[in-house]
Amino acid sequence: MVISNLNTARILELLRFIEACLKELRPFSGLAIEDFLSDRKNPPFVESYLRRSLEAVFDIGRHILAKTYGSKELEYKTIAKELGEKGVITKKLSDTLYVMAGYRNRMVHFYREVTSEELHHLVVNNLKDFDRFAAEIVAFIRAYEKKKEE
Repeated sequence: MVISNLNTARILELLRFIEACLKELRPFSGLAIEDFLSDRKNPPFVESYLRRSLEAVFDIGRHILAKTYGSKELEYKTIAKELGEKGVITKKLSDTLYVMAGYRNRMVHFYREVTSEELHHLVVNNLKDFDRFAAEIVAFIRAYEKKKEE
């Protein structure tokens, strides 16, 4: 069911934004915890770029769900679940996005509880989740465009 056309240019722009954020984050993914913590500017830098990337992920998801399925006013965890249920992304990625949504909410609402150590853990271990999201969204857009042409 298509409610209205996706703005694929907007989605691709947001994917490029995520990639730009990841470019800023990748150098931190190779740092040992001691090196990461040695500069007090590192944790807030990483937190900012992670949060921005997460916001873009859920903006993309919200746009796809609104334009293709008529979904409105969705919370981030609901976006994660519905993207998987509708087949926009895999169930495995949907489950990962659900956890990411909770973490984004924690970063925004419980920011005093976010530790530098966990930010280091995330930047070392979870950037690939953003890459997987981008790949699955690009595949969805290709299928959407192909279906539109038919």
